[in-house]
Amino acid sequence: MEFRRSRAIVPVLDVLEEAGSTNDVLVSRAAGLPDLAVVLTDNQTGGRGRLGRVWVSPPGKAIAVSVLIKPSGLPVESFGWFPLIAGLAMSRALSPLVPGAVEVKWPNDVLIDGSKVCGILTELLPDLSGLVIGSGVNLTLSADELPTETSTSLLVAGATDIDVDAVLAAYLRHLITLYREFETAGGDPVTSAVRDEVAEACHTIGRSVRVLLPSGDDLLGTAVGIDEDGRLLVETDAGITAVAAGDVTHLRY
Repeated sequence: MEFRRSRAIVPVLDVLEEAGSTNDVLVSRAAGLPDLAVVLTDNQTGGRGRLGRVWVSPPGKAIAVSVLIKPSGLPVESFGWFPLIAGLAMSRALSPLVPGAVEVKWPNDVLIDGSKVCGILTELLPDLSGLVIGSGVNLTLSADELPTETSTSLLVAGATDIDVDAVLAAYLRHLITLYREFETAGGDPVTSAVRDEVAEACHTIGRSVRVLLPSGDDLLGTAVGIDEDGRLLVETDAGITAVAAGDVTHLRY
């Protein structure tokens, strides 16, 4: 594909026939590339998810996209908002394509009717001058090709016309809009309204959750909000805990 719509939005768009990890490719090239440079492939052979998970799909049926972010004047502490910003952007891009509800699961998944269609992994550049946002979207996988019982694809979710360039262009437009608003506000999630917008789209808030913390401990409670650092607020009998990192499971009672 020529990706004409997407190429009109960003300064660099490199389409690879195959890549081990588009994040790795972009990190290695970052020094010579501008803000919002993009690398993508529909055949990623060594993709990674959070917590060391592997992300692999049949060639031609999913897309891996990495976007280089080189923000001007933003503190590194604000970079933790970018997985949430990217998830919100992707949810807005996919929502018009399917009949089901498209929502964000804290901190980095996009769901359709509760099933995962997209995962996001952000990685800091070694010199901390920016970061790379990697997104993997399941496009045309059939039900028997999905990696888990809680996964879905645009095809399985009912999308009838899957135009990869249109999906990518919509994602990039929404991502750039949110990024620029956040950047203009100096990385303030409240002034930029990013926190409120993410919270509104976040499927996790209001649900009973189990959070596997980096320490190995389980936190059981109700997700009640997102704080100014992008942390998930979980209410238990002991009070409210702010979770910066963890593997979240939505519980069904």
